[in-house]
Amino acid sequence: MLFNTIPFYAAFICFITIYAVLYQKSRTLMILYVTLISTLFFYNANADLALLLPATALVSWTLTHRMNQTEGQLRKRWLAAIIILDLLPLIYFKYTNFGIDVLNTLMQRNFPFMDIIMPVGISFYTFQAISYSVDVYRKRFLLDVDFLEYLFYLSFFPLLLAGPITRAETLIPQLRRHSNIDAHMLNMGLFLIISGIIKKNIIADYIAQYNNWIFNDPLMYSGFENLMGVLGYSLQIYNDFSGYSDMSIGIAALMGFQLRDNFNFPYQSLNITEFWHRWHISLSTWFRDYLYIPLGGNRKGSARTYFNNFLTMVVAGLWHGSTLMYVLWGALHGAALVLHKFCKKLFLDRIGNRWYTRMACWIVFFLFIQVTWVFFRAPDMDIAGKVFSQIFSAFDITYLPVFIKVRPMWTIVVIMALLLHAIRERHYLWLQERFIRLHWAGKFIIMLHIRENIGDFLLNR
Repeated sequence: MLFNTIPFYAAFICFITIYAVLYQKSRTLMILYVTLISTLFFYNANADLALLLPATALVSWTLTHRMNQTEGQLRKRWLAAIIILDLLPLIYFKYTNFGIDVLNTLMQRNFPFMDIIMPVGISFYTFQAISYSVDVYRKRFLLDVDFLEYLFYLSFFPLLLAGPITRAETLIPQLRRHSNIDAHMLNMGLFLIISGIIKKNIIADYIAQYNNWIFNDPLMYSGFENLMGVLGYSLQIYNDFSGYSDMSIGIAALMGFQLRDNFNFPYQSLNITEFWHRWHISLSTWFRDYLYIPLGGNRKGSARTYFNNFLTMVVAGLWHGSTLMYVLWGALHGAALVLHKFCKKLFLDRIGNRWYTRMACWIVFFLFIQVTWVFFRAPDMDIAGKVFSQIFSAFDITYLPVFIKVRPMWTIVVIMALLLHAIRERHYLWLQERFIRLHWAGKFIIMLHIRENIGDFLLNR
């Protein structure tokens, strides 16, 4: 059941009514209730494969508890075993057929692919399990967590579908604090849910229809139309990912849990390094803390730093999807990070901070992002090549008026998405504050009209 559907919010109203009573009466009953609902939510998405989550929780929690009773090399061996056991299901379900495909390519064979269905959410709860064990190993997280609390942390349903990847140090202390849910948190939750619905239902889902036509058959469309498809996809993927994150964080806020922001206007970045401080923040910081730094980070010289950056981004690309296109996308971002760090030392730190230098940096960055999203979205190199071929060989700017006339609503939604992303943080916070101060009846009307009227209008055009 997706967060951007009416059935989910109808079920959520029933859930939150009982939750509010248990939240005030009994912490243990509240944890049991949420864990049960989370398990049913996961079962609804994965059927029998839902058993993987409690199995992972039991193994990871038990072995981490055992590891925490040891010291020295034995402690390190326990951690290695935990990480391997946590990763094995993810590797099997997500990368078995990828491995077969690579093997077929290298050996020029035709081994059959396996009939494997990847459980929804496995990447997110696996990364949360690993972060918990590593933080306990490093003695960064010192709380003694019982199994029920750990199962709650790993199965918390607002995080299962699309994150954000949340650390134990963020969620479990709030679970124990059990403070009253204030009006500000409730209003913030509603604001984020509305924001997520606008991003996902109104913007991402609508413009995706045209983008899909382009990437299904680029040669059927002109260079200008292909370029609009690339621009449209960059907005689609941002609004899709950040929309789900907003809804997840908003739902958690209604339950009394404050999670960290996952996207911070990433297309306002001036370079690729800044982009990865703003894009999917929970994922980028996870790779920084649990892969880049253990590899040596920037502590072993420039050459090793460049290699660590590159390898981390290749792995990040593979995390997003089990095809060579995602690996290529990650490699391009890794190469860009290396190039930026090298150029930063060479001359970028000395060019000044004038408006025209910022503009030039943003143009270079944004063009790079557009190019790399093609590899992320295209199913193979053939389609990606055709998109670029059409843009560079069949582009005609005079097609702009015709395009606007033929696709006026798509153009309006794309312009709206660009303007929403271009606003400054202070204006966004002002909008939040205005919504929080709005009467509850006004909030209800906004939610009703956004979901029912505007969304249906756009999707039916």
